[in-house]
Amino acid sequence: MTRAHRIAVVGGGYAGMAAAVELARAGRAVHVFEASRTLGGRARAVELDGRRLDNGAHILAGAYAETLRLLHLVGAPQGLRRYPLHLEYPDEMLVAAPRWLPAPWHLIWALASAHGLSLAEKRAAIGLMVRLKASRYRLADNLTAAQLFAGQPARLCARLWEPLCLAALNTPAERASAQIFANVLRDTLGADRQASDLLLPVTDLSSLFPDPAARYVEARAGLIARGTRIGAVQRRADGYLLDGNGPFDQVILAVAPYHLPALIDGLPELAQLARQMAAFDYQPIVTCYLGYAGAADLPWPMAGIADGHGQWLFDLAALRRQPGTIAAVVSGRGPHQQLPPDELAARIHDQASRIVPRLEPPIWHRVIVEQRATFDCVPGLRRPPTQTALPGLWLAGDYVDSDYPATLESAVRSGVRAAASVIEQTSCSQAQHAPAAAR
Repeated sequence: MTRAHRIAVVGGGYAGMAAAVELARAGRAVHVFEASRTLGGRARAVELDGRRLDNGAHILAGAYAETLRLLHLVGAPQGLRRYPLHLEYPDEMLVAAPRWLPAPWHLIWALASAHGLSLAEKRAAIGLMVRLKASRYRLADNLTAAQLFAGQPARLCARLWEPLCLAALNTPAERASAQIFANVLRDTLGADRQASDLLLPVTDLSSLFPDPAARYVEARAGLIARGTRIGAVQRRADGYLLDGNGPFDQVILAVAPYHLPALIDGLPELAQLARQMAAFDYQPIVTCYLGYAGAADLPWPMAGIADGHGQWLFDLAALRRQPGTIAAVVSGRGPHQQLPPDELAARIHDQASRIVPRLEPPIWHRVIVEQRATFDCVPGLRRPPTQTALPGLWLAGDYVDSDYPATLESAVRSGVRAAASVIEQTSCSQAQHAPAAAR
């Protein structure tokens, strides 16, 4: 008989928990270390003044196949509400796809019948999608999204392309990678009808996936060590030590990229990786929660707001049964970073007042800032692969090399890839050490 392989995952965010679930599904006992008491990483719940909020709002898409698969696997598919493509700036613009048309007609219908767009703007939007499809969504690596949008009407850019780019990549169009944005369009607007659906969470982000994932892993002999920060990885002849825990034969590092250099500082073989990560730049996400004494119903659960600091509003009364609560998202860098929280909340309330009739001032507000929410998704950015220069040491996270930006789906996919690599490695090892009679 051979001993069970010792496998660890450092980080209990979406990438780490996706890896842990895949390992548990394959019959591998895994030990997860998470520094916080709450699972989810940069997409988690926070308790503030007796309210359970998220540290950032996230929009998912029907194209997020791996996230949806794992939600079903761990028994938590009810955490999302599915809507056909619906992008609305109340009283200004509405682009909505019908359920009953297949692709690509659903998108053509949505753009051709869009309210608030001129005929020239509709033709330009359809033309851009046709050109991307004709190029098979392949663009020059050094092209920015703003350059991709060159020639599109200014108002169309301001109300459709630029907000979509900022929401998807968390990077302003003048800096954002056109290729990565084209990848997102390929898999959402350019794919089958359901791929373009909006999936809005009806629960907090920890309850959506990480907490059910933990229950799935623990039911299959796994361990979840919450509140356990790993500060360094050491390599020995018998495996990897994680601050004295171990040794482990296989380790998946699923921490935020800015934590990685300190974690691998004692591994000279990974010095180049540490330098690569230290050179990454980041973009913030600000989420402003506004609580009202009365109703604060939006025209639709998610609404765009223009000409101000907030970009998208979410009606938490409609989505999460939190009456009178609106969440506003501010993606990327901008002048809002210079405002005190009270002033930012007041300005976003003013924006919301334009689309919610007779909206009284909020009775409470909370501004939550993730200063390094995502990597700066610029053209030609070199992202590290799953496999490191050391055997048995792997990377997972939304920053790991892929054709997606820093999204929940990117994080989940990276975790699945890392787990598949560990499963392959341990399967080969078991086969090599199995007695001849058992082969």
